Amino acid sequence: MNLIDDIARSDLWERFYEYRVSHYCSADFESDLRGFIDDRRYLKVLEGIRSGYFPLPRRAVISKMSTQKKRVVYTYPHDENMVLKFLTYYVIRRYDHIFAPNLYSFRSQKTVKDAIRRLTGIPGISSKYAYKVDISNYFNSIPADRLIPMLENVLSDDPALLGFLKGLLTEPGVLDGDNVITEQKGIMAGTPIASFYADLYLNGLDHHFHDLGITYARYSDDIIVFADSMEEAKLHAEYIRSFLGESGLSVNPSKESFYSPDDGWVFLGFYYRLGVIDIAPASVTKIKAKMRRKMRALKRWEKRKDLSSDRSASAFIRVFNRKLFEKRDDNDLTWSLWYFPVINTTRSLEVIDHYAQDCVRYLLTDKHTKGRYSARYSDLKSLGYKCLVNEYYKDRD
Repeated sequence: MNLIDDIARSDLWERFYEYRVSHYCSADFESDLRGFIDDRRYLKVLEGIRSGYFPLPRRAVISKMSTQKKRVVYTYPHDENMVLKFLTYYVIRRYDHIFAPNLYSFRSQKTVKDAIRRLTGIPGISSKYAYKVDISNYFNSIPADRLIPMLENVLSDDPALLGFLKGLLTEPGVLDGDNVITEQKGIMAGTPIASFYADLYLNGLDHHFHDLGITYARYSDDIIVFADSMEEAKLHAEYIRSFLGESGLSVNPSKESFYSPDDGWVFLGFYYRLGVIDIAPASVTKIKAKMRRKMRALKRWEKRKDLSSDRSASAFIRVFNRKLFEKRDDNDLTWSLWYFPVINTTRSLEVIDHYAQDCVRYLLTDKHTKGRYSARYSDLKSLGYKCLVNEYYKDRD
């Protein structure tokens, strides 16, 4: 088997294309991928790989989830990045059998909704204690020298692919603006193949809990494990912390939680308690904060440009319709695709709807008092506003 040579196979690119266009990719990405395949631009990238050339990744610092927090990501040029997407698609499928059933990230037949449905469907889960943890800066903290032996073991049947991936991991150079620098970059968050590395690096931890029959789930850097008592949950936590420490990783203290049966539990942005699956409170708080920031920015824009209130209100609605409902890029799921298939209550959706409506009414009326209701619901609808609760029930139908 040689996946590097397979880059030249047009039939495999067509299969990759069919998969991507059937899995929520945007129209822009679909068109881009179609042109890339039709022009056979992958052949030039393959020529470079065979000659030992692959461009350096470019470093960028971006805001995390529209907050003040920053994270470092890496990107390759467009055509090389497309080839990495292709390779990742086939690597994930070829080697899926090595992973434990309790791993749900970046797999061909497992998704977030599968994780939540499996966990919430376990008899007696409501009486369990739980420990949930997030790994700090996971992708960029994985030591390449510890990952490479794992790759050598798994990819022993494909020396060409192994050599190529090792070359990417061990390349010290990174483009930072116009300069070439060297830095510890882990598995390079933002690059397509990093998803496979992220699954592989903690494969031993996943198998540990699976082999013991302990209820556990991992989605990349998010882990949750269940127990019959708080003491048992703390023992699981000690094991996970120790495993991560020995792997050169650390937990994020602000995202480490213990839950009792009365608390319910939170995982992957969902909140479960006594059979009810809702959006996690922190996720509701985040989307409201984003709405508040955008509302204030648009009101400043409106006054600075002396625009009509309809302009700023319409812009707000477009931004959040896109975030909540529309396809964006080739792998970024909207709220509706992430939450709607799993939640079984509209409690949090109602909270978000009311908040969004208040934001739009303020933009239309410049009032936070009862006077904002001079902007009627029909006025919001005429500007394109979509109600989350209504869209949820349409999706269920």
